[in-house]
Amino acid sequence: QVQLAESGGGLVQAGGSLRLSCVASGVISSINTMAWYRQSPGKQRELVASIRTGGSTNYADSVKGRFTISRDGPKNTVYLKMDSLKFEDTAVYYCRVLNRNGNSLSSWGQGTQVTVSS
Repeated sequence: QVQLAESGGGLVQAGGSLRLSCVASGVISSINTMAWYRQSPGKQRELVASIRTGGSTNYADSVKGRFTISRDGPKNTVYLKMDSLKFEDTAVYYCRVLNRNGNSLSSWGQGTQVTVSS
C-alpha cells in the first residue's frame, strides 16, 4: 500500500496560478503512473492529468494548455502546475498512483481544496 499526502491548494483569483504537490510513501517500487483527479460538489470525480514513469502525460481536454503535470522520481513526488485558473477549476484535488497494469496502489486521500474566485 502507498500513502499519499497532497498539498498546495488554496484560494486564488481567476487567471491566477497554483502548484499542487503529492508525496508518495510506503511500497513505492510498484508505482508506474501518478495522476491527479478532482471532484466538484455534485459532480463525479474526474481525471485531470497523469504521468507515467517514462514521462508520457495525459490531460483532460478542459485543462490542456493550462495545467502541467510533472514528476520528481527521487522525491516520489508528483506536481500539478495550474495556470490561467478558471472558476470551474474549483474542486478538491486528489492524487492517485497506479501500477503498470492500471491498478490503484492507494486509497483516496483527503485531497487539497482549490478555490478560484471569479
